[in-house]
Amino acid sequence: MGKFRDSVDARALRFAVGFPVVLAGAFVFSAFLLRADLPDPVAIGWTADGGAYFAPFGAYAWGGAALIIAAGWLVLSQAVPLSRPTVMRRIMMGAGLSVSLFVTAVLAAGLVGQTGLADARESHVDVIVLAVGSGAALSLGVIMGFVFKADNQWSPEDDRALQLALARELDPDLAEDTYRLWVHARSSVFVMIAVASLFPAALIAVALPWLGALVAAAAVVAAAFLFARVKADRRGLRVLVAGVLPVMDVPAAAISAASAADVRAADYGGWGYRNHGGTAAMLVSSGPAVVVRKTDGHNVAVSGGSPAKAARLAEVLTRVAARAQRGGPGSGPGATGS
Repeated sequence: MGKFRDSVDARALRFAVGFPVVLAGAFVFSAFLLRADLPDPVAIGWTADGGAYFAPFGAYAWGGAALIIAAGWLVLSQAVPLSRPTVMRRIMMGAGLSVSLFVTAVLAAGLVGQTGLADARESHVDVIVLAVGSGAALSLGVIMGFVFKADNQWSPEDDRALQLALARELDPDLAEDTYRLWVHARSSVFVMIAVASLFPAALIAVALPWLGALVAAAAVVAAAFLFARVKADRRGLRVLVAGVLPVMDVPAAAISAASAADVRAADYGGWGYRNHGGTAAMLVSSGPAVVVRKTDGHNVAVSGGSPAKAARLAEVLTRVAARAQRGGPGSGPGATGS
């Protein structure tokens, strides 16, 4: 049950369940107010030759209420899950409101068009009620889409941010022991990838669209592997290719030394992630990098982006490694959030 509550927007869920029910109740109440002026049975449809399809008044009123609830729940429920994109949740909330009101307007127009008649075959849908109701449904749906706040008010990410803020208050040195940076290849490399793959892919797609798409996708993947997210804190060093794929995780206690250096990617096997001969490397280009020596004798090399950033990264890793070896406060695996 807790997982369900964490996966849905409680405010949106209450509205999605309650609004169609209240609207259906209002329709039934209004229908019974008109009951004395309606024919029995009432028409639920008309034929081209002047005939009509009939139903008892109760079936029309309660069946219409069920239709309002079903239509409202079907559309509004799409705005409840937090996993849906924010824009989609806004659209579905507005659309659900519009659909519910439109169905109610159609049912109400059918009833109002039959008031004061003895024979339902002489009735018709009241176009004024239908036009006013449809216009209100559309305008209110658009307004709901704009005013609905689809962002979760408090999320697990907020909890982690609060914990990190509290930890920094209790340990002022925590911020100094945390460093994040993105590294990527030079722009000329991406231009080369585009020229060497995307342009040929466009030509191939003329004859074989699937093969052209495959070549383009391969180029995008290759370019993504020349981006990396580098994280250094009291837990150690972590590197994520394209910001999502973890390829390195070196605990602080396993770091013997870290130093900034100017390296050649060819010395470590080339660009991208390499792991050979006891040395792991994530280099997006030749140039500034940090070389980490581990306590087991293996080495790790990571691009630093610029000489200043590489020096800063090496400094943080040296400090957190010394803290971990001393067993100082905040050196455990849960010392900081990622």
